[in-house]
Amino acid sequence: QRRSLAPSQLAKRKAGDEDEEEQEEDWHPPTSRKRQKAASETESGECYRSPFRKPLAQLTNRPHCLDSSQHEAFIRSILSKPFKVPIPNYKGPLGLRSLGVKRAGVRSPLHDPFEEGALVLYEPPVLSAHDQLKIDKDKAPVHVVVDPVLSRVLRPHQREGVKFLWDCVTSRRIPGSHGCIMADEMGLGKTLQCITLMWTLLRQSPDCKPEIEKAVVVSPSSLVRNWYNEVEKWLGGRIQPLAIDGGSKEEIDRKLVGFMNQRGLRVPSPILIISYETFRLHAEVLQKGSVGLVICDEGHRLKNSENQTYQALNSLNTPRRVLISGTPIQNDLLEYFSLVHFVNSGILGTAQEFKRHFEMPILKGRDADASEAERHKGEERLKELISIVNRCLIRRTSDILSKYLPVKIEQVVCCRLTPLQTELYKNFLKQAKPVEELKEGKISVSSLSSITSLKKLCNHPALIYDKCVEEEEGFMGALDLFPAGYSTKSVEPQLSGKMLVLDYILAVTKSTSNDKVVLVSNYTQTLDLFEKLCRNRRYLYVRLDGTMSIKKRAKIVERFNSPSSPEFIFMLSSKAGGCGLNLIGANRLVMFDPDWNPANDEQAMARVWRDGQKKMCYIYRLLSTGTIEEKIFQRQTHKKALSSCVVDEEQDVERHFSLGELKELFTLNETTTSDTHDKIKCRRCVNGHQVRPPPDGSDCTSDLSQWHHCADKRGLQDSVLKAAWDAAVTFTFHHHSHEEQRGIP
Repeated sequence: QRRSLAPSQLAKRKAGDEDEEEQEEDWHPPTSRKRQKAASETESGECYRSPFRKPLAQLTNRPHCLDSSQHEAFIRSILSKPFKVPIPNYKGPLGLRSLGVKRAGVRSPLHDPFEEGALVLYEPPVLSAHDQLKIDKDKAPVHVVVDPVLSRVLRPHQREGVKFLWDCVTSRRIPGSHGCIMADEMGLGKTLQCITLMWTLLRQSPDCKPEIEKAVVVSPSSLVRNWYNEVEKWLGGRIQPLAIDGGSKEEIDRKLVGFMNQRGLRVPSPILIISYETFRLHAEVLQKGSVGLVICDEGHRLKNSENQTYQALNSLNTPRRVLISGTPIQNDLLEYFSLVHFVNSGILGTAQEFKRHFEMPILKGRDADASEAERHKGEERLKELISIVNRCLIRRTSDILSKYLPVKIEQVVCCRLTPLQTELYKNFLKQAKPVEELKEGKISVSSLSSITSLKKLCNHPALIYDKCVEEEEGFMGALDLFPAGYSTKSVEPQLSGKMLVLDYILAVTKSTSNDKVVLVSNYTQTLDLFEKLCRNRRYLYVRLDGTMSIKKRAKIVERFNSPSSPEFIFMLSSKAGGCGLNLIGANRLVMFDPDWNPANDEQAMARVWRDGQKKMCYIYRLLSTGTIEEKIFQRQTHKKALSSCVVDEEQDVERHFSLGELKELFTLNETTTSDTHDKIKCRRCVNGHQVRPPPDGSDCTSDLSQWHHCADKRGLQDSVLKAAWDAAVTFTFHHHSHEEQRGIP
C-alpha cells in the first residue's frame, strides 16, 4: 500500500504512532484468578501452600554418615547382582562366575589333572574323611599341572626333565636348596623344558597362586633372539618376553628398571632375556630387586667363580637357579664345583674342601700311573661325589634322539700331511726353542704360540706364510720351501692334506646330492681360506663369525635352513656360533680343526643332528696324521673320560693316557697311519684291517669308548669319504648313532 508523502499526512501519521507507544508501555498480560489471589497474598505478607505438597528439605554439602557395616552391606548388595549381557534378547550362557565376585567353594587347579596325558608336577596328599572336615578349604593345596599346550608336545624324557626341574626349584629334592643343573646333551630339548618350567611357575603353585612373579634368562648374545623365538613358538603369544640384545646404556637401564618395578599377579613382561655381557654391565639395576627364577644357558661359562660374570649373577637376589649345560665338565673338577656351588651353595663345601676331599683323590685314581690303593680311593670318592650331585643334576645322552632322529655317522678322518707341510713341520721342530722349555715341564707364552703355529700349519701353509716371510722363530729359511711364485691371494688345496680332502668332500657332495654342508673352524683365517675355495669352485655360501651382529645372525640361519635357499655351505666360527645354533638345513658337517676343550667341538658338531632334521647326518672330524692335532684329540678323550665318569656314571672308561704324555706334543710321527689308533692298542685290527670279533675272542669293544669302528677304505660306508680317500686319508674311526637298532656290533 502506497502512502502519501504530503506534509499534512506525515504529521497526522506521526501523532498516531506516539499514541500506540503509550498504549504498549501501559499494557499487561491478563492474569488468572489464582495468580491474582496469590499475588495479593504475597503483597499482604501471607504465603499460600497447597495441602497436597510436602515442604522441600534444605540441601547441605555434608554427606549422610553411614555405619561401616551398613556401607559394606550396601556395596555387597550392589556387587551381588548377577551380570547381565548388554545385548537385547540375549539367550546365551552367562558364564560360571559373576563379574567381579570371588568364586566361593573349594579351590581347584588351573588345569585338569585327570585329563588324558596330563603332566602332574604336584599332587596334594590324600586326606581321610575326618581330615577333610577339619581342613580349611581356603588353604587346601591343589594339583600343579603343566599347561596342556606344552604337555602335548613334550617327549617322555622331557616330561621327566620338567618334573625334575620343578622338584629342585621348589626345594622338594634337597630341602633348603632351590637350584639344579640341566646337563642333557645337545639336541634333547633343554630350552623347551625350561620354558615349560617358567610358564608353570609364573601361573600356578600348590597355594593356588603364581609361584614367582618374574624370571630372567641369561644366555650368550647369539642366543638371545633364539630364546625369544622359542618362547613365542611354544607359548603362542600367551606371554610377552622382554629381550635385550643391544642399545644405549640409558635405554637398557630404562628397560631393566621397568622390568624390575613390575608387581602383581599379572606382570606384563614377566620374562627377561639378556646376554651375559649386557647382564654384567647392568647388574646393579637387576640387583636392586628380587627375581623369582634365573636360568643360565650355556652355563659352563660360569666355570670360574672368580670372573665378573659369575660374581654378578651370584649376587642376584634369587634362590631359584637353573644352569643349562650339555657339557658341565670341560677341563677339571674344580670348574665342575663352581657350577654346582652356583646353583646350590654349600652342598659340596668350600672350594678348598672340595679339592682336598674329591678332586685330588679322583684325578690320582684316573691317572694311568696310579697305584691300586689310589684307584680304590678315587673310586670311593667318585661314588660319594655322584651321590651328592645327582640330587640336583639331570643328565641324558643323545642316544635318546635315535628314536626320533635319522641316523648320524660321526667319523674321525686322519689326513696325511703334504710334502710341503711335512718339511715346514720338521723345520719348526728343529728351530723352535719353546719345544725344549715344554719338555722341561715349563709352559710359557712362547710355548702356547708354538702350539698355535703348528695347528695353523696343519690347516694350511698359507696361514703361517707371513711368519715365514718375516722369518720368525721356528720359520727361518722356511720361505724357500714354498713353490716358486706362491701367493696367498689364491687358495691352493693341494698344499694341505686336510684342504685336499675337504675339496673332494665338497665336490662329491655337490655333484651327487642336494645335501648342504657346515664348515667349522676355530680360526677366522681358515674361514678366509674356505671363502676363497668357495669362490674358486663357485659354491654359494654364508659366513657367521664374531664380526656379525646378533640380529643378522638370526636372519642368515633362518634363510640357510629354508629348503628353497640356494646356499650350499655355511661357514661357522666355533668361538662365535658353536653353541645353540640350529642348522638343520644341512646334514653334513666338517670339523676342520680340533679344540683343546672337547665341549667346544661337541657343541659345534651338534648343530645339524637336532630336532627337525629329516636326513641322515654325516660328521667329519679332520685330523692331520701324526701331528699335534692327534695329541689334542687324545687329550680330549682324557677329558671326556673324566666327564663320563662324573656326569654319565660310566664305570669302565679306559685310562687312556698318562698326563706326562702331554710333553710329547712337539713330535711328528711320519710312519703311522694314525697315532691315536696306535696308542689305544685297538684289539679289532690286524695289519691295519678290522676283524670281527677280535682275534683273542675278547669283548668286541674298542678301548676308545665312543669310537666303535676302525676302518680303511674297504670298511667305509660313506661314498663321499670313499671318493676322498685316495687324496690324503690314511685312517678313520667312525661311530654310528643307531648301532644297537641296526645290529652293528
